[in-house]
Amino acid sequence: MGERGDTLIIVIVIGLSVILMFIFPLMTMGDRADDITQATVDAATREFVDNVCTKGKITPEDLTTFRQKINSTGYLYVVEIQVKVLDENPSKKSVQVSRDKIGENLYYNIETSQITDVVEPERGTPKAYLLKEGDLIYVTVRSASQGISEQMRNFFYTVIGDDTYNIASSESGMSRTTGSEN
Repeated sequence: MGERGDTLIIVIVIGLSVILMFIFPLMTMGDRADDITQATVDAATREFVDNVCTKGKITPEDLTTFRQKINSTGYLYVVEIQVKVLDENPSKKSVQVSRDKIGENLYYNIETSQITDVVEPERGTPKAYLLKEGDLIYVTVRSASQGISEQMRNFFYTVIGDDTYNIASSESGMSRTTGSEN
């Protein structure tokens, strides 16, 4: 029984050595790569939203450039865009005419599919989706694929019971100008 016990201990020690020498360094390198990917996605999302808020429109070129930047990280992403349009005539009963007053502004939502129908139509010419001053834009980006480091991390998180990790970013802003087709 002594030889079997020694063999079992040697196998366990070799297994732990492999984990310490190879898997943890790979996970650490993967974590660094994911940090860079997360920073790239955050910066691209922030830049896209700032650009839309400054111009007052979502152009086909800006959306394509944004998608190219985030896809250059090697992951596939789901991009959700929501615009809350400031309602020009919230109610006939309204006595307040100023739309700058807090509590008087009403918004309605325009979702991703409605925006892409204008910016990237299946048929017809792509156009810019125009915003008005005061409209709000929300952009959420989530990775739809996992890299090797993410898969390894999720395996270990599943073993210890933590949540899975996902590259994601969200940004919002208010249009500072009314967009035009020019």
